[in-house]
Amino acid sequence: MISQTLRDKSVSFSFVLPALLIFSIFYIYPFLYIFILSFQEYDLISQPTYVGFANFREIFSDVTPWWNSMWWNSVRNGIFITFWALTFQNILAFLLAMGVDKVIRLNKFYRVVFFLLPVLSEIIIGVLMKQLLASEPVGRDVFNQMLSHTGLGALRQSWLGEHRVLLTTALVHCWKGFGWAFIIFLAGLQSIPEQLYEAARIDGANAFQTFLRITLPLLMPVTTLVIVLTILGTMQTFAMIFALTGGAGGLTEVPVMLIYNHIKGAQAGLACAEGIVLGLMLIIVSFSMFFISKKIRAKYGVLQN
Repeated sequence: MISQTLRDKSVSFSFVLPALLIFSIFYIYPFLYIFILSFQEYDLISQPTYVGFANFREIFSDVTPWWNSMWWNSVRNGIFITFWALTFQNILAFLLAMGVDKVIRLNKFYRVVFFLLPVLSEIIIGVLMKQLLASEPVGRDVFNQMLSHTGLGALRQSWLGEHRVLLTTALVHCWKGFGWAFIIFLAGLQSIPEQLYEAARIDGANAFQTFLRITLPLLMPVTTLVIVLTILGTMQTFAMIFALTGGAGGLTEVPVMLIYNHIKGAQAGLACAEGIVLGLMLIIVSFSMFFISKKIRAKYGVLQN
């Protein structure tokens, strides 16, 4: 009986073992190795040298004051782009989802059209927008030429110049990413039972009251998910910004790009320390958002187990 039980467990574990090995090799081992390297000085060629917390000290105090360091400048750039993604991108996605949710004809067509951009490669979007926005010889300055041909030449700008490049990068990122937020919001809206809206109309609730008392509370889990994914995705964005501006001399350099530059500059230990700091920041933000979401759902008394 015991041998039969052990045999059954062994057979069951054999199905899980391949996935466990893959997870260990490509996730657990790299994480542990990065953690070890964060306490060492390593140029990717010679043997690593243990330096203790020197890499972490450099992140927080490589200049005076510490908030003007390269790391915190990249974090500020990431926060700026994230702010636009959380507001402009997600509000646009939510409004479009609200509109498409009420449309019967061409409903599937709108879903496909709005989801095309997230499917495209970030490199493709970055290179395309560089051609449209940058002046020659880097790009083709197509957008400014369109403004001139339509009588709006007064609006011509150096869109990737020093004073516009960060905002332009943020807007391009929003344009690239609003489609997936649209799909998630639309799925959340369609999961709300229509009977609730009918009951609200019978009770005399107007559209705003229905939106405030039914739609928003029931969408809170979806909204939290979108916010968390937006923060995680934007703070780790790299390919599109790299293709569009290449960092613009630090003006659009975000944390992952700084980590990449330090690895390329033979500072792998410092890059690993920066990766750990970034990971901890994102974990804290994610858990904070889920905690806030739980409190809001408890207030409205919806979706409680």
